[in-house]
Amino acid sequence: MPVYSMTGYASAQHNGAQAPSGQEARATTGRLGLEIRSVNSRFLDLSFRLPEELRQHEPALRELLQGRLKRGKVEVRGGVEGGAGDAVADPGARLLQRLASLQDTVRSWLPEAPALGVADVLRLSAAQQAPAGDWGEAVQQLARQALDDLLASREREGARLAAMLLGHLEQLRALAGQARPLVPQLVEQQRARFLERWNEAMALGGGTGGAPATEAAQDRALAEATAFAIRIDVAEELTRLGAHLDEIERLVKKGGEVGKRLDFLIQELHREANTLGSKSAALELTRISVDMKVLVEQMREQVQNIE
Repeated sequence: MPVYSMTGYASAQHNGAQAPSGQEARATTGRLGLEIRSVNSRFLDLSFRLPEELRQHEPALRELLQGRLKRGKVEVRGGVEGGAGDAVADPGARLLQRLASLQDTVRSWLPEAPALGVADVLRLSAAQQAPAGDWGEAVQQLARQALDDLLASREREGARLAAMLLGHLEQLRALAGQARPLVPQLVEQQRARFLERWNEAMALGGGTGGAPATEAAQDRALAEATAFAIRIDVAEELTRLGAHLDEIERLVKKGGEVGKRLDFLIQELHREANTLGSKSAALELTRISVDMKVLVEQMREQVQNIE
């Protein structure tokens, strides 16, 4: 399955002069348009901005989107524009008389109300003369078309995010490979340093104290070296980090609804990279930890957009 981003956009239009889906339907005038915008969100959050003519179709649109989208903040906008041939409606004497009467009534109660303009009269005239029309089937057809386009857009963006994540995984593996041999080298260097200091102490002391004291001092130096080795050992962190990287790669290649699981694994990666830095006893290991955290933070930003 592909990886889907939660970011996408799609739009579709329908000319009301055509009968929807080849069936005989009540006449509709104007042009119907739908657009769907989607951004990232923890859950599926649907909002609709529809004109009065389309408000009744909101439940059906909501059901359609809930059946195919799992996460994201999704906004659906709809509108009906113009009329057949973009003709200007003739208000007629009776309508003009009625509008004038209504205006007088309103302004008798609200003297500050503005007078009707030409654009207002023409708009009200068009609303009176336009057939009611039934956009139901056209709305469903457009919604399915726009939803298909949205999913295609989210799939393309998801493929780009997946490729970026896989690239970052390879970089993290390379950094882990650089860190792995550093710890044994540091342990050996510290062990040699402890023994060197022990030899210097023995030489300054003239080797007094006898063999038992000498052996005790040597054992203490080796114990300190061992404690240092335990303190800076990051083998466990590197092992867990490798396991997280493998799981992330498996999920990305599997696809589907993996965003929440990826987000959890990214948090675990960040924890291991932090621990690696806190145990660092060498500048090179600190640099590796910082580079890892930069990559993990970049991955976190990308994973926030995956469904």
